[in-house]
Amino acid sequence: MSERDYAPLSIACVRGLCDKLYEKRKVAGVEIEKMVKDFNDAKNTSQIKKLIKVLGQDLMSSTNPNMKNGALMGLSTVAVGLGKASVDYLPELTNPIVACFSESESRVRYQAAEALFNVLKIVRGASLSQFPVIFDALAKLAADPEQQVKHAAELLDRLLKDIVTESGSVELSSLVGLVRERMYTRSAPARQLAVSWVAVLDAVPDLNVLAHLPDLLDGLFKMLDDPNPEIRRMCDVQLNEFLRSIKKEPAKVDFQAMINILIIHAQSPEELLQLTAITWLKEFVELAGAAMLPFASGILCAVLPCHAYSDEPRKSIRETAATVNFQLIKLLAAESEEAGGEEAAGEEGGALNLEAVVGVLTQMLHHSSVHTKVAALDWILHLYNKLPKQMCGETERVWAGAVGSLTDAAHDVLRRALAVLAEICSAAGDLQSSPYYYKFLQALLRLLAADENLLEDRGAFIIRQLCVLLNAEDIYRALANILQQEKNLRFVTTMVDILNTILLTSAELYELRALLKDRSKPWSRSLFLALHGCWCHSPVSLLALCLLAHHYRHCNTLIATFGDLEITVEFLTEVDKLVQLIESPIFAYLRLELVGEHSAGLRAALFGLLMLLPQSDAFHALRARLHCLPPPHQPHRPRGDEREGSEAADDEPLDYGALLAQFHAVQAQHRQYRALDRSRDKLYDKPYS
Repeated sequence: MSERDYAPLSIACVRGLCDKLYEKRKVAGVEIEKMVKDFNDAKNTSQIKKLIKVLGQDLMSSTNPNMKNGALMGLSTVAVGLGKASVDYLPELTNPIVACFSESESRVRYQAAEALFNVLKIVRGASLSQFPVIFDALAKLAADPEQQVKHAAELLDRLLKDIVTESGSVELSSLVGLVRERMYTRSAPARQLAVSWVAVLDAVPDLNVLAHLPDLLDGLFKMLDDPNPEIRRMCDVQLNEFLRSIKKEPAKVDFQAMINILIIHAQSPEELLQLTAITWLKEFVELAGAAMLPFASGILCAVLPCHAYSDEPRKSIRETAATVNFQLIKLLAAESEEAGGEEAAGEEGGALNLEAVVGVLTQMLHHSSVHTKVAALDWILHLYNKLPKQMCGETERVWAGAVGSLTDAAHDVLRRALAVLAEICSAAGDLQSSPYYYKFLQALLRLLAADENLLEDRGAFIIRQLCVLLNAEDIYRALANILQQEKNLRFVTTMVDILNTILLTSAELYELRALLKDRSKPWSRSLFLALHGCWCHSPVSLLALCLLAHHYRHCNTLIATFGDLEITVEFLTEVDKLVQLIESPIFAYLRLELVGEHSAGLRAALFGLLMLLPQSDAFHALRARLHCLPPPHQPHRPRGDEREGSEAADDEPLDYGALLAQFHAVQAQHRQYRALDRSRDKLYDKPYS
């Protein structure tokens, strides 16, 4: 080794600088410091650069750790000697030091951290020009396995944060980019470093980190699911700080740039992450208002499934999601009222993307949760109420989902699905002009025919709900018309029995019963005739209809023909039920008519009914009722337009002969249907040969 190799350093100085003993290194350092001061005073930049090159390249290229440590100490001593003038040589000083952070020898990494600390302490804010390189090195050092090196990195990190905080010329976008990059690493120390830097930057009022929050938010939320509890805690604290700032200064926040990030994380299976994201969604919808409407489909996609949560740990998530849902509904209502319902939906900015929203809602109808499906159907109803014209174009998609929901096991879902379908049918104003009205009733009957359990358990409930939601008379007329075209006569009979029971007993159909009783009105006769043909499929139901509508003459004729029917246990059970109904409050008016002046036809009908019954409880009850009657009025020859019984009030008597013929024709169809069924049964019973 010649003296010229390390000039302007002497061989002795180099040996002392690279010695294991600290005292010898210290002496060499003092010599270098004095040399640098002299060069600087003489403005001898070439010698300074040559010295830095010897230290940063020649000595640093050695594989000997002691040589590298000596070079590091020499570089930091040069910075001390130069003082503020170190700024002019900053890259030459820092780059060799930073390169040592990747050395395998932990002593070298430690000395490099100490050397960089010394240099930065001198140059302070001027080091920001080298910040990307320094920060990258710091992130590596923070993950160092050696505790001593990590401690040195912590000191360096604090110094760098102080420098950034006190500087008024930080290029925040570049700095944020560096921090953001570290958020997506798998290294816990690097992530922790990134969160700590976000906190430091946010604490500087003049930096306005809120403007760069869209670049940081996703990373923060991802780290909220970190396995390290300390990182999760730090992220939670920082996100809460950001949210407080957003609520204080909403005008500075780009809500639209962040909403999709929140929507994604609001669907996370991790509780803290999901709750935090949905809490942010709640604040965004409240603060940004109509600006959130274009994102309604994504928000609903995130919050509606949360209605399914029933366990206590996720109760807060469910409640917060419900609040967001309610906020959106209110927001749409307000916008719709303000715009007159014309501009609240569309493709323009600030408008609801109705197609996307309906797509999400119909998808939610297939969710496993009752509460989610109920919320989706409530939304659809809300859209039809607030945006009826716009929803016309979405009806076909809604239709399929709503009809499918009729088979749902939950009454709340079924009730709302019926409400949606009723809204669709009545959208045209007149049910008869709606293209969906008959289509709906036909689809409903197909579902009931295909599923006996649905028919038995929910059939009556569905019909009653429809009579409340739509016009009961229209429903009965339409169903009677459709059922008369049905080929499955067994199903038709069952449906007629259900419709008849509802007609006679349901409070919702009081007005329809009153209409049928009032034979003075042509509309009443029209309704009776519309039902009669369908009711012919069930003799006992037809008899009950005639009793309700005061057609006692027809009752007597029908009862007289019942002997020709196939009297089964089921038939007698239906007669038994009818007698019980006669004893109920529904038929109080009929019982009072028995003591009236024109009661002969009614008495005859009830006596005929009595003869049909076996001696059961119903038989004895009806017999006791009839025995309580006073003697009938003396018969007399009717004058002019006088007619027997209540039919005296009928200005246009019905063609009972035609009605009876209609009954016989329908019953003949049933005989053929039963015969065909028996033939099929015999065929299937034959052994294969």
